[in-house]
Amino acid sequence: MLSIVIPVLNEDESLAKLHEELSEVADVQGYAIEVIFVDDGSSDRSWEAIGELARSDPRVRGIRFRRNFGKAAALSAGFADARGERIMTLDADLQDDPREIPSFLAEMEKDLDVVSGWKKIRHDPWHKVLPSRVFNWMVSRLTGVKLHDHNCGMKCYRREVFDEVRLYGELHRFVPVLAAARGFRVGEVVVQHRARPFGRSKYGLTRFVKGFLDLLTVKFLTGFGQRPQHVLGTLGLASFFLGTLGLLSLAGCWTWSRVTQGWSEAGFHVREHLTWALYSVALLLLGGQLMSIGFIGELIIAYQQREMKTYSIAERAGSAIPAASPADAPPSQPETQ
Repeated sequence: MLSIVIPVLNEDESLAKLHEELSEVADVQGYAIEVIFVDDGSSDRSWEAIGELARSDPRVRGIRFRRNFGKAAALSAGFADARGERIMTLDADLQDDPREIPSFLAEMEKDLDVVSGWKKIRHDPWHKVLPSRVFNWMVSRLTGVKLHDHNCGMKCYRREVFDEVRLYGELHRFVPVLAAARGFRVGEVVVQHRARPFGRSKYGLTRFVKGFLDLLTVKFLTGFGQRPQHVLGTLGLASFFLGTLGLLSLAGCWTWSRVTQGWSEAGFHVREHLTWALYSVALLLLGGQLMSIGFIGELIIAYQQREMKTYSIAERAGSAIPAASPADAPPSQPETQ
């Protein structure tokens, strides 16, 4: 079965058309599908439209949030409810073309776990396209996951990806990065991008600010999530070293002035070096705080490892429990008639 998870926020005009296109693709290709619409606190008739589709088509299910929790939460709810071996995601605004689904499934057959769409030709204003391309370049450079379009909402996953990847905040655009960090194989396929026929975009300039902050979070999680002291401790040691060096330099200058100008002379004026001293002390304190935070982070990770796996198993070979030898087998009992 193919599960199709679609977050919805004020898209009542496009839902019927989207369902029609999905049904057409499923009928032509012979797919067994389920469509899960997640209403993320819509204020229009989106939930009523979802209810009508669910009543007319048993393959359609709906989930309604009490308020707007964000796209990551909507996707998480859909993933938890999905029953298919493959999970597709696409946006509800008709900019993603359901006829691209066979391309994703064909790409998955190349032993991939995640396939992300690439809107090579976009029908968006330049002030959205240019920042998006800069953002995608930054994500690829910082994370090492080379995708042209991390923001594309059309993606396909094996369901086991979500047994290990958890979404929160606005990390939905970084699922391929988080999956790759767990050892899953990630690929990309070019998709057709259509102009938006109804409504307006839900994203503004703040999307890129939040995206950059989320990128820093993902970089830390994927690079140092199991060893926070490596980055915090390194920064702390560097800061502590610079602070110590500054104070030692001040002490050396004070001693030198006393030796060369006499102990009774006031050759070393404290006020002239007060800023230097304050910066040195601040660096010492910052270094100590960073190393302390790193130690606390290590303690939290050590505690969580009791319940959280820090590895990902692709497959197993043989039996988990050694089979008993014939000599160890219990004596057979006579059959009762």
